Amino acid sequence: MQNDLWNYCLNLYARPGVEQACLSLQAQGLDVCLLLCAAWLQERGVACSEARLEHLKVCAGPWQREVVQPLRQLRIRWRDAAAQDDSLSALRMQVKALELEAERTLLQRLEAATQGWSSTRSGDNCDWLNKMASSASHPDCDALHRLRAAINRA
Repeated sequence: MQNDLWNYCLNLYARPGVEQACLSLQAQGLDVCLLLCAAWLQERGVACSEARLEHLKVCAGPWQREVVQPLRQLRIRWRDAAAQDDSLSALRMQVKALELEAERTLLQRLEAATQGWSSTRSGDNCDWLNKMASSASHPDCDALHRLRAAINRA
């Protein structure tokens, strides 16, 4: 198990099926960084509560809206045109790198927000992943199942 959230996410994302599951959940409006953080917390046995879930969402929300999403939208908007324009393609790759760095920064912020959170001492533990995914009206259960299966293969 990776200690820090960033390396945990890199390891998990590289597993078969995880990228597609995350992209599907992201397309539904879910914050993949929050989902991966939830998986990390669950694997570490950190006690879950509504207050902690809300704290993470409040931490992630502005950064996602103001930094990550605008970079992602620009990268996606340039996809077709960049296929025909080498200069734009190079700029698009730089935007993609900035988007990844913005996600890394968000994961570092989420990790910092969880410092000092206690582990579960009883059987009273919520399912971090399901609780985090419940913010979507109808989360893609298949994608969520694939993500959970990859987490359990650790």
